[in-house]
Amino acid sequence: MSKTSIALNRFGYGLHHGTRAPSEPQADLLRQLAAFNPRPGALADRPDSSGEAGELIQVIRQQQRKSKQDAARAAEMSSAQEVKKMTREERIDQLPPELRGKVREAYGRLRADIEARVNVAVASPTPFAERLVHFWSNHFSVTAQKQGTPFEVGNHEFYAIRPNLNGRFSDMLKAAVLHPAMLLYLDQWQSSGPNSPFNKRRKGRGRRGLNENLAREIMELHTLGVNGGYSQADVTEFARALTGWTVKGLARIKRFAEPQSSGAVFIAAAHEPGSRQVMGRNYTDAGARQAVAILDDLAARPATARFLATKLARHFTSDTPPASLVTRLESDFLRTGGDLASLHRTLVRSPEPWANAPAKFRQPFEWLVSVMRFTGVETLGGRRTIGVLRQLGQEPWKAPSPAGFDDVNASWAGPDALLRRVELAERIARNAPADAIMERAQAAFPDALSEPTRTWLSRAESGHQALGLMLVSPEMMRR
Repeated sequence: MSKTSIALNRFGYGLHHGTRAPSEPQADLLRQLAAFNPRPGALADRPDSSGEAGELIQVIRQQQRKSKQDAARAAEMSSAQEVKKMTREERIDQLPPELRGKVREAYGRLRADIEARVNVAVASPTPFAERLVHFWSNHFSVTAQKQGTPFEVGNHEFYAIRPNLNGRFSDMLKAAVLHPAMLLYLDQWQSSGPNSPFNKRRKGRGRRGLNENLAREIMELHTLGVNGGYSQADVTEFARALTGWTVKGLARIKRFAEPQSSGAVFIAAAHEPGSRQVMGRNYTDAGARQAVAILDDLAARPATARFLATKLARHFTSDTPPASLVTRLESDFLRTGGDLASLHRTLVRSPEPWANAPAKFRQPFEWLVSVMRFTGVETLGGRRTIGVLRQLGQEPWKAPSPAGFDDVNASWAGPDALLRRVELAERIARNAPADAIMERAQAAFPDALSEPTRTWLSRAESGHQALGLMLVSPEMMRR
């Protein structure tokens, strides 16, 4: 692979149809970092919905109560099974009008956010920066499958990840893990201190307990890593420090809510009182600032630098990343205090990602965006975009666990996955411009188009067949 092809396809999402490859690939990647726009056209009018999570939860709970009432009535009529078979749309149709609109708005927002996410990457003049957005978004993975999250998962990427792409990791960490989407996903929004004023007043009537999910995942998945030197006692203490952090819009807490920059709110009455000790450091009882101080310290730990450097190196090189690259990225992170712009520049300037042979299999989202850029297809439409990504096995914001989507070849290169790509490539090729495919392929993979691929393209019976073959070629499948 030539350096130009590596810059286009390993660092980016491929050459956009109708544009030219850069003459100085490394310099172009650095230019892209500097030119990155956190709020491009497709996202410019997308409102910040972080304040709507609590309202949606209340709507969903009303929907659930109504569903239970309907099920109870149906059971009396011996038709409970029919209620269970109802589709989501049918259940929504039975809601009162004021609730029906809110639920539909949430799912409509999710569809629009997924379409915008794809379209921004397809049209972007800074595809390397978009790749980094999606890397960090997957690192701080959230799901659209929990109560209240359909409004929030797109907001999480657009308002917590994108604005902090070239900032400090500590700022991205705080924005991401204290965002309503994460508080909902990992059940933090209902966690309260056992000895908090809130629980003392309730005296056993509906007392809420301590939830350790968010604290554990921050340490294990977002900062230190599995072997990062923390104990169960550290997790519990951190969870106590996080109590009081919840989402806006819950009617019962509105008058107590202290708005936070992450879009969440802090309820002092639900916070566990007292100082905390986490990993040998003491943190005074400073309300919302107690958890923030712990996050800042976790972001600066050497274990965090090592963990993040390994993940970033793996994503841009191979499943077993070169130790030399990991060490270089780790050193940069520690030297700069977690300056992500510097970390990304060090990645570009390191020799290891420029190795000649492709080592990573493109994940479904990466492949689809690269296909659309190559063909000149600007958008598929909201519902079709979701359907295609679901077919490929990587629907945005639906990773199977808080660890996000896997970043190793074995998770994406199975026979069934390849067959789905072939079927989709055929459908896209039938409806896309199919002129001069050989020339377009040479431009998209300069000095990197293999002889077998050239042979297949030259023997194709039509331009559309040549395009279909190109979309499933080794060059398009790997980076």
